[in-house]
Amino acid sequence: MGRLFGHREHLVRVAGLFLAGVVVFVVLQALLVPEGFGRYGHYRAGALDDVRAHPVAYAGRSACLECHPDAAEAAKGGGHARVRCEACHGALAAHAEDPGEHAAQRPDAAVLCVRCHQANVARPAGFPQVDRAEHAGDEICTSCHVAHHPGMGGEEEAKTP
Repeated sequence: MGRLFGHREHLVRVAGLFLAGVVVFVVLQALLVPEGFGRYGHYRAGALDDVRAHPVAYAGRSACLECHPDAAEAAKGGGHARVRCEACHGALAAHAEDPGEHAAQRPDAAVLCVRCHQANVARPAGFPQVDRAEHAGDEICTSCHVAHHPGMGGEEEAKTP
């Protein structure tokens, strides 16, 4: 036992370093962790108020279908039947509020389609995937596929349920 405490200086130094580390941690935590963090699990309680302060950007599918029921009918039974309008067309709350002032934009199929359908080993095997260069070359996807019902065959297949 005498030997253990014979190196008291070293033990005091290690204990001092450990205590200093704990103090630095507590001070940094007090400075950097926002108030309310952890009140609702691993979340900051004020985040809900921050999100509520942002303006509404998305209108929702029902708002789209009020004026565009033909789009839902065209998608019926197709591969995009469960894809919501704003997933491709972007946030449309302003358009739904005032269609004359805020026009909806037609997405660029050459860019948009490959976001979901570019061949990727991380996607499920049954999900339609293509290597755009091999599949279509310089052609745009919508030259062969109908966006709302993307099976081969153009407009005729889009009308078939």
